[in-house]
Amino acid sequence: MTSLVEAATKPLGRVLILAGSDSGGGAGIQADIKAVTMLGGFAATAITAITVQNTLGVHGVHPLPLDVIEAQARAVLDDIGADALKTGMLGSVEVVETVAGLIDYAGGVPAVVDPVMIAKGGSPLLAEAAVEAVRRLMVPRAALLTPNAPEAEALTGIAVLDLDGQRRAGEALLAMGARAVLMKGGHVPGETVTDLLLTADGETVLESERVQTRHTHGTGCTLASACAAGIAKGLPLTTAVAEAWAYVAEAIRRAPGLGQGHGPLDHGWPLR
Repeated sequence: MTSLVEAATKPLGRVLILAGSDSGGGAGIQADIKAVTMLGGFAATAITAITVQNTLGVHGVHPLPLDVIEAQARAVLDDIGADALKTGMLGSVEVVETVAGLIDYAGGVPAVVDPVMIAKGGSPLLAEAAVEAVRRLMVPRAALLTPNAPEAEALTGIAVLDLDGQRRAGEALLAMGARAVLMKGGHVPGETVTDLLLTADGETVLESERVQTRHTHGTGCTLASACAAGIAKGLPLTTAVAEAWAYVAEAIRRAPGLGQGHGPLDHGWPLR
């Protein structure tokens, strides 16, 4: 039985998520909360925008005022606290600047930065002018950066067409200040999907057979939040990423088939 002293010193798995809301429940804050909860963490949120969204696409984006975003985050940090931060849809230069300031305000809490740029259906979720702000302000603050191939290309200018491209882009992002980079391979052609975790100490390859499905909405949000949950619980980075990766892979395989477009994952599969 865990003693009260041990319980008091054990990481609590508190994750503060700074991201947009997805009304369809497959991505964004909704996916983040589900993933963190299923992996044993406690999710708190600072919502950056409300999106009108379903499996067919993003039909509207309504940014929240900057002072509201900041107030949400400070209210959580000043009371509940956080063991990890996770950022998702930021949308504009001003929101990127606000969230970067909040990462600093959290005082060394590790941040998992998912540089969300485009929704699964193709709708832009980050203004083009904000890409440079993400490169300048978010990448150096990332304990773990989780770009897909198009996002990595936008941030580095390096083509990501194969594993070598993933490696070169990931190394460039490390050189830009990220402490670790999880280069996602879902957009890279091939019968297998390879994700590559790069740190200053080396690399870890995570590989699985590609699942032919249209139900992959929210995979990036889910993976980043699952990683944040493991980091918040005090797991070593490679263990946190491996557990998150396995959780998402099974969630894709068990996708419930909802909606007429890019459907959501089964975030709750461990309960079934």
